[in-house]
Amino acid sequence: MTGLPARFATIEPMPSASELGGPPPGDPQRTVVHLLRHGEVHNPGRLLYGRMPGYHLSGLGGRMAELATEHLADHDVTHVVSSPLERARETAAPIARSHGVDVILDDRVIEAGNDFEGLPVAGGSGILRHPRLYPKMLNPFRPSWGEPYVEIVERMRLAIVDARAKARGHEAVIVSHQAPIWMIRLATEGRPLAHNPARRECALASLTSFTFLGDELLTLSYSEPAAALLDQAQPGAGA
Repeated sequence: MTGLPARFATIEPMPSASELGGPPPGDPQRTVVHLLRHGEVHNPGRLLYGRMPGYHLSGLGGRMAELATEHLADHDVTHVVSSPLERARETAAPIARSHGVDVILDDRVIEAGNDFEGLPVAGGSGILRHPRLYPKMLNPFRPSWGEPYVEIVERMRLAIVDARAKARGHEAVIVSHQAPIWMIRLATEGRPLAHNPARRECALASLTSFTFLGDELLTLSYSEPAAALLDQAQPGAGA
């Protein structure tokens, strides 16, 4: 899927290259920033693990990371960023090795904060079995159960701006999580931030790619390098 042209999350004005200490104005350069969701996670308890430590890729998730690495092998990747959580770092590592660069950890691309973290509510249906959580569900527009959507958008926007500056004229990969990737996409496309999580177009090991010419966003596209493995994934797996 490709939007042309796409709007880039205009909660705050986009800084220019000169404001970021980048190269002086001249011929605009094409830069691509890929947002890669991590692969499947080993989660036999079906917990909403959120930012909890100790959640690693499953065997299938490792194969998904390999497919993403193969997909990006002939791309001009010069900068790789990852959420500090294990599943993201394990997805980023083979991509960085393939391109001979280090993985840079960035807290701004971490999973969304969620008050349901640690509970067996993966996929959402388990919430109904916990009446004490009902008050947390009163406001789906902020949302009332976790980190405000607008804050997720802004931190992801800043991370993308920095990655664009670091990889100017080349490509960058940011390994993040479903909710943050989907929020910045909604904002970029000018859609409401409140949404049904079951309808997110952000599969495991999928790429949401922002193509810039200079500082102007030209296109936003979506692809699924691990599509052949998705039907083997645990239902409701992810985050």
